[in-house]
Amino acid sequence: MKVLVVDDSKAMRMIVTRSLRQIGIADLVLEEAGTGMEAIKVVEGFTPDLILADWNMPGMTGYELFLELKAMGYNGQYGFITTEASEEMKVKAAEAGASCFVTKPFTPEILTKALDGMI
Repeated sequence: MKVLVVDDSKAMRMIVTRSLRQIGIADLVLEEAGTGMEAIKVVEGFTPDLILADWNMPGMTGYELFLELKAMGYNGQYGFITTEASEEMKVKAAEAGASCFVTKPFTPEILTKALDGMI
């Protein structure tokens, strides 16, 4: 499974990738991006099965990135891993077609439950 982790925090990208490895996803191939624009460039050559993005990032939010990728034809799974998790954000993400919404901090067990059916 090809996964792209998008977060403006390098430390958080490391935590998410470590958690993905810990939950034992078969044939896991990981890529990272620190901004929405970097993520778009990665997707053009990588075509991930799953993108996990922070909601709040400078320049382009994870939500804006999701909408842009959908407009570009990306039809893989997309989820959010974010500190802010208002009910409004969760509804907005679900209405846009997001596959999961994980609140930071999280454990590998929480991530496994969120990704159920995708991995």
